[in-house]
Amino acid sequence: MRPTETFSSVAQGRENNFNLIRMIAATGVLVSHAYPISLGPDATQPLQKWLGGTTLGAVCVISFFAISGFFITKSFDRGADWRRFIKARAYRLFPALVLVLCLTILVAGTFVTTADPGLFWQVTPTYLIRNVSLAFPIYDLPGVFTDNPYGPAINGSLWTLFYEVACYLGVFALGVAGFLRRGHMIMLFLAALIGLSIADEVASLPGRLSNFADLALPFAFGGTIYMMRDRIPFGPLIAVSLALAALFSLGTVMFPMLLSLAITYTVLWIGFAHRGPALVYNRLGDYSYGTYIFAFPIQQLVAASGVTSPVLNMTLALPATCLCAVLSWHLVEAPALARVRHTA
Repeated sequence: MRPTETFSSVAQGRENNFNLIRMIAATGVLVSHAYPISLGPDATQPLQKWLGGTTLGAVCVISFFAISGFFITKSFDRGADWRRFIKARAYRLFPALVLVLCLTILVAGTFVTTADPGLFWQVTPTYLIRNVSLAFPIYDLPGVFTDNPYGPAINGSLWTLFYEVACYLGVFALGVAGFLRRGHMIMLFLAALIGLSIADEVASLPGRLSNFADLALPFAFGGTIYMMRDRIPFGPLIAVSLALAALFSLGTVMFPMLLSLAITYTVLWIGFAHRGPALVYNRLGDYSYGTYIFAFPIQQLVAASGVTSPVLNMTLALPATCLCAVLSWHLVEAPALARVRHTA
């Protein structure tokens, strides 16, 4: 590999490993969630002891946001119409979200709830509307999962979608203002997010601001790598160096920021590295989003059946989750995205 190779030289076309990486990350979230869902919210999750409280699920979510930052920024930068940008983002997120919420309500109301049917069905419109809005989600319904070890939350994964959309809107605002093509403005906004991340470690910012600091930063790192792709070297030694820098900073206020940077660079390097057999997966489809939004309620159903083993929970939940994700992709998500392409 040439020392001067940059992201610009490898990030051409659609032949990459990101469908597989996203699916692995979505599965990692399922694995991580199996512990608190089976044992209770205080259960220790994979990686948590070794990364200063950062769980496997958090690492996977950071990976999602890093990949999104790169490709969402690319989408706006190369798109000719901001309306199509907004439409593509909406069609990617909301059809499958509405599907999982409606199925959740139907299954919970028919088979799970112990509440009076009148009470249950009375609150379901509010549950649907507020979760589709993303800004004011509701995580429980009357009589559903009330005796589960984790508690009554039906789909605890949906909270990240609000911040995903916030990042999309950030790219949109910066793009419309013309800032995406101004390197000094990009670095200014990135510096502000780094400062927010460090401030969160020092002073523990309020909930939503803290979450934004955690998730907007890898998104911004991904977007910055795209916008400066001609100048950022591409190679495994950089990924290793960043990982070591993050590990050496463990226990300091710099650790979350450096870990986010290391994950972002490493995931993007793996995604564009050549490639071989991993490309075979691209023939199947992008099942990661469906896996992410269907896994939690299915795992809660498994827990409600009396399963208290994390390994057994993930073993039973993963096939059902994958089936739902495959059907969601082929019946809902892919047709919705096709509408965007056909109306471009």
